[in-house]
Amino acid sequence: MRILIIHNHYKQTGGEDTVFFAEIALLEEHGHTVETLTFSNNDVNSAAEKLQAALGVVYNYKGARAVDERIKLFKPDVVHVHNFFPLLSPAVFYVCQKHQVPVVMTLHNYRLICPSTYLHYHGKVHLENVQKVFPLKPIKDGAYRDSSFQTASVVLTTGLHKLLGTWRNKVNLFIALTPGAAALFQNSSLQLKPEQLVVKPNFTADLGLGAEEREEYFLYVGRLSPEKGLETLLEAQALRSFKLKVIGDGPLREAVEAHAAKYPALEYLGYQKRDRVVEELKRARGLIFPSEWPEMFGMSIIEAFSTATPVIAARIGGGEYLVQDGCNGLHYQPGDARDLANKVKELEQNKSYALGLGKSARQDYLHHYTPEVNYQLLLNIYQRALGQKKESSATVHSATVTEL
Repeated sequence: MRILIIHNHYKQTGGEDTVFFAEIALLEEHGHTVETLTFSNNDVNSAAEKLQAALGVVYNYKGARAVDERIKLFKPDVVHVHNFFPLLSPAVFYVCQKHQVPVVMTLHNYRLICPSTYLHYHGKVHLENVQKVFPLKPIKDGAYRDSSFQTASVVLTTGLHKLLGTWRNKVNLFIALTPGAAALFQNSSLQLKPEQLVVKPNFTADLGLGAEEREEYFLYVGRLSPEKGLETLLEAQALRSFKLKVIGDGPLREAVEAHAAKYPALEYLGYQKRDRVVEELKRARGLIFPSEWPEMFGMSIIEAFSTATPVIAARIGGGEYLVQDGCNGLHYQPGDARDLANKVKELEQNKSYALGLGKSARQDYLHHYTPEVNYQLLLNIYQRALGQKKESSATVHSATVTEL
């Protein structure tokens, strides 16, 4: 199969980029011919470049030409879009339809139904935006990057294309990462057809079993930002003063450093490369995933699972779906520091219980989140998109014959 994979990279590398590269490698390992077309926000620096990018968010002609040329040269069987914002724009879907190439898009965030991309801003979850074609209040609130102008550009782009039927009629299949995320998109202003949404989780390489005898510390890995639940985590750590290692960087770094200075049981390790993260996971009593927005997935969760490390997760978003309470980890109420501290206490005081949860987590990884399992899911999605193309062509042919 010939697959064209399209992605707009952000200035800071994130989870979307990780999935983009991992799926390319996975497909190539299985003998598929893969070509990529990428754009990068690092190319937008001057005022003129920023203005040009802002003006092209609804339909970027430069991006459309690039896609058009690549499809003509490569002749893909299917196009897979990971991110089109802001340099590519929804123009990609119109170009694919012109060439009658089926297109699949992975929904890595909630941008199509909430301009904040997270369904979370100013410390609150905002589900009220999901049903609105043009959610206007977020513009006033500066929901996206604390900028009314940038928020307005997202609202304008997604809203106009809702009215034009782009999401409903120009994309063959959307990939949601969990059933919960799929339900939010299905019951939204996008008005997608039920058959357009499929669920496929992300995957990770097998990191190998962790230590049988674990150390006493717990681990947090990720961006240090409010929606990730860092403030709740710090409050919980202060309540019980449990041993905690924090890996990552972000806007709350100074708060974490100040907390570490006051509470020596917290060790801030800063940003660390993957090898060090894996090493810490394999020795930790458990991973804490305190995210307070309906996170699309949770790569650190399935990485922990692969090492037989149980996860304590807030009962929301990806954490609620991936972590089964009392089976491969524990749930707590989002934002409730005392509840989190109590769940930490359970694993602190019962090593055999934590070990059992970790073993179950490992089995969940092997059954659901390995590269091979994911490859079969991805291949089925591409074949389904190709099947829709054949059905559409047959319908058009039948209609033409009838008219004659």
